[in-house]
Formats: sequence, structure tokens, C-alpha cells
Amino acid sequence: MIPQGILTTLSQSDEGGYNYDYATVPFLAETLTSSLATAKITTDWRSVRLFVIPSIIYLIHNNVQFATLTYVDTSTYQIMGNLKIVTTAILFRLFLKRKLSNLQWMAIGLLAVGTTTSQVKGCGEASCDSLFTAPIQGYLLGILSAGLSALAGIYTEFLMKRNNDSLYWQNLQLYTFGSLFNVARLLADDFRLGFEKGPWWQRIFDGYSITTWLVVLNLGSTGLLVSWLMKYADNIVKVYSTSMAMLLTMVASIYLFSFKPTVQLFLGIIICIMSLHMYFAPPQTLVDLPVTNEAHPKTLKQVIVEEKTDS
Repeated sequence: MIPQGILTTLSQSDEGGYNYDYATVPFLAETLTSSLATAKITTDWRSVRLFVIPSIIYLIHNNVQFATLTYVDTSTYQIMGNLKIVTTAILFRLFLKRKLSNLQWMAIGLLAVGTTTSQVKGCGEASCDSLFTAPIQGYLLGILSAGLSALAGIYTEFLMKRNNDSLYWQNLQLYTFGSLFNVARLLADDFRLGFEKGPWWQRIFDGYSITTWLVVLNLGSTGLLVSWLMKYADNIVKVYSTSMAMLLTMVASIYLFSFKPTVQLFLGIIICIMSLHMYFAPPQTLVDLPVTNEAHPKTLKQVIVEEKTDS
């Protein structure tokens, strides 16, 4: 899957903004996803209303993502996304009652260290007044995005696993509500601007390019894959898999945006890979315990037999 940060950055104008209304991208992506989710309808209509909550959270999260990329570069954006590992683990424990071993908590902490290391600038540079390379707004939005992503993911996993409904039917509920809320957001923007540019449906494709359509397709396909992971795996697997996309982002950014990777970035990626291995590897493969050749204690029967033999 192509990292969303790269495509979104490629779709920006030379000034760093968007020639299109980025609020239309989540709407088109979720409409596409819901149209692909043809399924058998359940008879338990009480569960339908529960999908309203994650749809609202995803609506806010998708728009925060676009806003974040106006402040940070693609590699920074992708690495900051790893913060959702920490927030997801905390919500895992609090809301889903999922117990993590001490080794897994250490792995999550190590991942946080890796993401922080990758953001620190070297003090040999001229601009060493700040330890961070992006404006504070970008990091605040990144933290907000991580929190929203974790909250939506935890609630979605709860809904996906609470009954035996078809995954396609669950997707249909989730993304239909998402499309409706995105329409409400577009209408609210029109009223706020006094319909200065006309109603949103008349200019929905204004400024769209091939890259913009790739953003829509990538976002829609990501939604389907995430739903599959929520149904058959869990949130930790999802966020770890997406965090490793930063490796591809870093390599692609070198050629697409003339990005110059720093030593700190390489160190951060190495630490993140170590964290990945520490979390998922069996504990016995991480600790090499010495093999002892201690004799087993003799049983009472063996002692009696030996005494008879000696006598």
C-alpha cells in the first residue's frame, strides 16, 4: 500500500496548500468503500446505531491528517503516526481489558523512544535553537491525530468483534455513516462561507488531479484493510504494520522530495524495528537461557533400591 502521507504531499500545490477541497477526499473514499461493501443485512438493527460514533471520530481524524501535512514533511508525519502505538496500548488496557506483558510494554516504550529520536536535530546545525524540525502546530496536530486514531480503532474493534455479522455488512454501516457525516461537514462549510463558491456538489471535483484520485483510492482501500485487521487481528497489529510504512516513506521521500535523511532518523528506524521484534517475538527467543545439567533429585523408591543393592 502506498503511504498516505506521500500521496497527500504530492497532491499539494507549490505553495504547500491544496487546489481542491480536501474535505471531499474522505467523503469520496468512504462512499467508494461503502459501495464495495455489498453484504447480507443483519436482523439486529440495534447494532446499527453504534457505528455512528466511530464514523464521527474518523471524520475528524481524516481532516486532521490533511491539516497536519501542511506543517510537517512526509517522513515526520509517518513517524509521528507511531505515537498511536502508545495511545492504542493504553486504551487497549483501559477499555478492552487486553493485558500486555511487561516485555510488550517495554517494546511500546522503546517505540516511543525511537520516534522521538528520529525527530531530534543535531546541535552541529546552524538552527539548533529548536530541537524539533517542524512548527509546534504540526506536532500538536500529530498528537491529536494519534489519539483520535487510537480511540476510533479501539471502538471499531469492539464493534467488529461483538457479534458474528458479516465484515462487509459492518463495513457498509461504518462507511455509510462516514459518508453522511462528511456530507454534513461539506454543507456546514458552505453555510459558513455563505455559498460564496456555490454548493459543494457543483465543485466537488474542482482542482482534482490524478494524484488526488490516487489519494482517494488509497484512503478507501486502507479503510477496507483496516476493517479486516479489526475483525480478525487487533489494533496493535494494525498500528505496528502501518508504522513500518515509514521505511518506505523515507526511501520514497529521498527521490520524490529531495529529502535528506539524518543519522537520527536512521537510528529511530532501527529502534522501531527492534521494538517490533521485541513485541511479537516469543519471549524464549529474546532471552538465551543457559542449559543446566543439574541432576534430578532421586525419588524415595530409587534410594531404597540403591540401598538394597549396596547391602
